[in-house]
Amino acid sequence: MTSGTLRSVVAAFFLFTLFASTGTRAAPLLRCQVTYAGTTQNVEASPVADPYPVPSVDIGGRFRFKAVMVGSSARVDRIMLYAYLDTQRQPVLVQEAKYLPPYTVSQAPYRLTGEQRVYAGGVERELIYSCTLQGVEP
Repeated sequence: MTSGTLRSVVAAFFLFTLFASTGTRAAPLLRCQVTYAGTTQNVEASPVADPYPVPSVDIGGRFRFKAVMVGSSARVDRIMLYAYLDTQRQPVLVQEAKYLPPYTVSQAPYRLTGEQRVYAGGVERELIYSCTLQGVEP
């Protein structure tokens, strides 16, 4: 094998290794399972630069849930979760949770919240949610 051929093989191997290591990394994804009155909905969030336009999701006509992941595909700066009681006048914030790095990701997906139970309204209606995070390196 000539030195030119050897250099070409080494360069190709280096480029393949570089592409394989960056190409297999998944973008961060926040996935929440939200349950009200026995019905479960999946709410997903990808990184955004501006958290304000992210809409909340209707949960059974009684609650609203908003999951926000601020950052980029390379880094998650913070995660915010909001639960609202949906009243006739306007949604009322009943729970806000903030998660900051570092995220201790030991397995995929990483259980970010565990099971959360929120009670609100005149008869204390129950909203249950749990969120996982994937695509984030420790």
